[in-house]
Amino acid sequence: MSKNEEIVLRELKLKIVLAGGGTGGHIYPLIAVYRNLKKITDQRLVNLDATFIGADTFDEKVFTDENIKVIKIFSGKWRNYFSLLNFLDIFKIIFGIFQSLWYLWKVMPDMIFSKGGYGALPVVIAGFLLGIPIIEHESDTIPGKSNKIAASLAKKIIVSFSSTKNYFPPEKAVVIGNPIRESILNNKINQKEGKKYFNFLLDKPVVLFLGGSQGSQRINDLVLDSIEGLLKNDIQIIHQTGPKNFKQVFLEAKVILEFLPPPYPSFYQCKEFLNEKDYLNALVAADLIVARAGSGTIFEIAASQKPAILIPLPEAAHNHQKMNAIEYARYGGAIVLEEENATPNILIKTILDILQNEDKKNVMINSAKLFIKRNAAEEIAKEILLTLDLVDLAVDYNNNQINKNE
Repeated sequence: MSKNEEIVLRELKLKIVLAGGGTGGHIYPLIAVYRNLKKITDQRLVNLDATFIGADTFDEKVFTDENIKVIKIFSGKWRNYFSLLNFLDIFKIIFGIFQSLWYLWKVMPDMIFSKGGYGALPVVIAGFLLGIPIIEHESDTIPGKSNKIAASLAKKIIVSFSSTKNYFPPEKAVVIGNPIRESILNNKINQKEGKKYFNFLLDKPVVLFLGGSQGSQRINDLVLDSIEGLLKNDIQIIHQTGPKNFKQVFLEAKVILEFLPPPYPSFYQCKEFLNEKDYLNALVAADLIVARAGSGTIFEIAASQKPAILIPLPEAAHNHQKMNAIEYARYGGAIVLEEENATPNILIKTILDILQNEDKKNVMINSAKLFIKRNAAEEIAKEILLTLDLVDLAVDYNNNQINKNE
């Protein structure tokens, strides 16, 4: 590369807006794609300027730590049941579109990458009106309302499951997978270090309970009802409660633990939220993960190569969590437990059946390896560049990666 070419590239700026609903299932895939996009642009000395525009439902520090600017807008959602809030939220969506028009006009990005969700819809509609190219990503087997509406406005729709292509125009849909943070894909922490991080015994199994970034009251209740039975079977527990329910769960667990003899009380750890460092350690410490069946959670469990018990959220739109869980279970990576059947006795028995059967554990671990698409975030980043006709950036990056591996 000549000096003049380097100066031109240094002056080149790629501006992208990230949009998504307010849960971790939308936010963390955006981070994964951004990190891969930045890796490519940094290599070619291109200045990547990223802004997140979305609803005020998530800790903006997740973005600002990555040097991604944050702009918050109003947004509403349409519930699958009668509610007066639906009519109020229509006005929130309309106001959010006008806000998005103003902010997008000020930023004027080259591309909008949307993960869907109610927080993304006003941004996508405004972006289309301003003629900004849009790529959307659908994680779930059954698309959400926002992505169905946005499909006609997007240039390309990236999906995680092959079956999801049937819901979108075939000329737009492409199967790549769900973007996962590289820190999870290439987690350098070993299980011994993970268990030490939580002050757990190295010779006792660990079960990680996840209720999603917002937590799940019913999962929390199930854990509380199962604590004694699990601990007395020498199972150590990491329990992510969600911020809303943490205090209540902590106090109830404390009462239960007070009646148990040592060392059982030290086998339980209750966490409001798992930041990235906590999460990476929890994933490697765990011998088994019990979780809801959001697609982001499933793909991260698979990337961690851990056996799983999935308890789909019954109220999830179009029952998409159940379909996600079934899709993963077909590979053999998880056991699906319907919430109505998830009693403490059945949960404890299912956990013990997996942990005490090495052959079963190994089958589930190997199935996870087959399910995961490890390079999805990188492929999506390259798809963004190709859609913007920045073919040289994507091709140069590919060539450099090939040369490194030779």
